[in-house]
Amino acid sequence: MMKVGKVPENVLKRSVLRQIHSRREEVCMGAGVGEDCAAVKLAEDEVFVVSTDPITGTAEDIGHLAMHITMNDLASAGADPLGVMLTILLPEDSEETLLREIMRQIEDVCIQHRVQIMGGHTEVTRAVCQPFVNVCGIGKAKEGKLVSTSGARPGDDILATKWVGLEGTSILAKAKAQELLARYPGWLLEAAQGFDKYLSVLPEAAVAVGAGVHAMHDVTEGGIFGALWELAESSGIGLEIDLKKIPVRQETIEVCEFFQINPYELISSGCMLMAAADGSRLVRELEKQGIHAAMIGKATGGNDRLVWNGEERRFLVPPQADELYKVL
Repeated sequence: MMKVGKVPENVLKRSVLRQIHSRREEVCMGAGVGEDCAAVKLAEDEVFVVSTDPITGTAEDIGHLAMHITMNDLASAGADPLGVMLTILLPEDSEETLLREIMRQIEDVCIQHRVQIMGGHTEVTRAVCQPFVNVCGIGKAKEGKLVSTSGARPGDDILATKWVGLEGTSILAKAKAQELLARYPGWLLEAAQGFDKYLSVLPEAAVAVGAGVHAMHDVTEGGIFGALWELAESSGIGLEIDLKKIPVRQETIEVCEFFQINPYELISSGCMLMAAADGSRLVRELEKQGIHAAMIGKATGGNDRLVWNGEERRFLVPPQADELYKVL
C-alpha cells in the first residue's frame, strides 16, 4: 500500500519509468527522476499542437480512455501525435499494482500510435476518491495543414464517422453489467462492452486531412448534439441535420433505453464530426479504409441549428451535462 504524497523513487522507477517503452526520435529530453520538463525538436516547417484532457467520469480502463481522448483531440487538428505528459492522482490506500496497471494501459496506446511518455507527475492524495488521470498530448503538423473546429463553411456537407455513443455505451456496459444482464442476452452486453476498440479516430482523421476536410471535431462529452453545437458556434454557421441519418448502433439504443437516457447526448469518443465541400467523396475515401461514415446534414449561412426528425424539428442548444452522469 502506498502512502500519501509523491510516489517513492523506487516505485516511480519500478512501476512508471520502467513501463515506458515507446520512443520518438523527436523527443530530446524525456521522463526521468527529477525531470520537470520535456523537450521536442521539430523541423522548421512544423508547428506544435498541444491538447489536454482529464478522465473524471469512470475509473474503468482509465488509462486507455485518457490516452484515446487526447490522441483524438490531436488527430482532429490534423496533427501527428508525438508524446504525452501525464498527471496521475491516486486515492489514499491505493496499491502499487493499480499504478502499474494504469501505466500498462497508457503504454499500450502509446505503442499502438507510436507515442512516447515524455514525463509527468504521480501522487497519492486525499484530494481524490478514485484514480484521476490527466493527459497533455503533444503533436506536430505541417504549417498550413492545421484543421480546426472553426473551419466549416456554409454549404459544406456534415459527416459523422463510425457511430455515436460508443464510449458511453462501453462504459455503462462494463459498470452496470449485472443490471443489464437482467434484461439483455450476454452476447449483446459483450458487444457493447467491446465498443472501446473503436475509440481511436486517428485513422479517419488521416484520411480526411488527405481529402481536404474543412473542419473536424471529435465527439466527446455532450454527445453528437453537443459536438454539432460546438462546430456550428466555432465556425459561425447554421445547421440542418437529419436525425435519422445519424449513425447509432442497436446496442447503444438498448443500453440507453434501459437507463432512460438520450444516445445523442451521450459521450461519444470514437465518432468524428467532419465538414467537407464534397461529403460523398469523403465518405467513399473513408469506406475504402474500412471506416463507416454517413452524411447527416448541411452547414447553412444562417444562425439556426436545427435537427429534423421527419416533420418534427428541434433547435440545438449549448452542450448540457453528459447523459453518462445520470447513471454513474
